[in-house]
Amino acid sequence: MKNKIYFFMALCFIALGEINAQSEDYVKYYNKANSLSESDFEKAEKNYRVAINDSLSDLKATFNLSNEYYTEGYFDDAISRQLEAIKLAKNKIEKHKAYHNLGNSFMKKEMCSEAVSAYKSALRNNPNDDETRYNLALAKQCEDEQSKNDDDQKDDQQDQENKEKDNKDDQQDQENKERDNKDDQQDQENKERDNKDDPGQQKDKNKNSSEDSKPNENKKSQLSKQQINNLLKAMENAEKKVQAKVNESKQKGIKVVSEKDW
Repeated sequence: MKNKIYFFMALCFIALGEINAQSEDYVKYYNKANSLSESDFEKAEKNYRVAINDSLSDLKATFNLSNEYYTEGYFDDAISRQLEAIKLAKNKIEKHKAYHNLGNSFMKKEMCSEAVSAYKSALRNNPNDDETRYNLALAKQCEDEQSKNDDDQKDDQQDQENKEKDNKDDQQDQENKERDNKDDQQDQENKERDNKDDPGQQKDKNKNSSEDSKPNENKKSQLSKQQINNLLKAMENAEKKVQAKVNESKQKGIKVVSEKDW
C-alpha cells in the first residue's frame, strides 16, 4: 500500500514539474480550468482550450477536457479529445488512461466493438488494471449481443425481402391470370362472331351450288332440232322394219301359238 502511495506522489511531482515547464499562461489557464471543472463546464472548457492552444504538446489539458466532455455527455467530443491524448501520451501510464477512457466513451455510444479494441489497448499498456479488464468483459458481452441482434435483423430483413418477392410474384400471377382470362374472352367473342358469320356463308354457298346445277340440267335436257328429227326418223325406220317382218310372216302362213291357260 505504501508503494502505491509513493508511486502516486511521484506521479504528482512529475506532473507538477511538467506543468512548471510549460509557459505561465498555460499553467494559469490549466489551473483555472481545473478549479472550474466541477462548477462551470463552459468556463472550464474555455480555459482548457486556451491552455491546449498555448501548449499543443502537453497531454494534461487535452486529457482533462476529454473528461469534462464525458461527464457532460458530449461523447463525440470526448472521443475526439481522447484520441488526441493518445497521440500526445509519452508513456504507458498515460496511454493506458487515455485508452481506458476512450473505451468508456465508446461504450456510452454503444460502439461495443470499438470499446473492446480500446480496452485491449489499455491492457497492453497496463495488464494489471482489473477495472479495465472488467470493462473489457462487458464490452465483449455487448459486442456478442449486437452481433446476434445484427444477425436477427439480417434474417428479418431477408424474410421481409422474401415476403415482398412472394407478394410481387403473386401479383404477377394474378396479372397473368387476368390477361389469360381476357384472352379467353376475346377468343370466345371471336368464335361467336365466326359462328354468326358461317350460316350466311353456307347459305350463299348452297345457293350458288344449286344455281350452278340448274344450267347443267337445262343444258342436258335441251336437244337441237336436228337431233329431234334424227330420232324421229330412226324410230320411223325401226317401225317400218317391224311392219315388214310382220307382213312377211303372214305371207308364209306361220302359226302363232298362244300361251296355254290353266
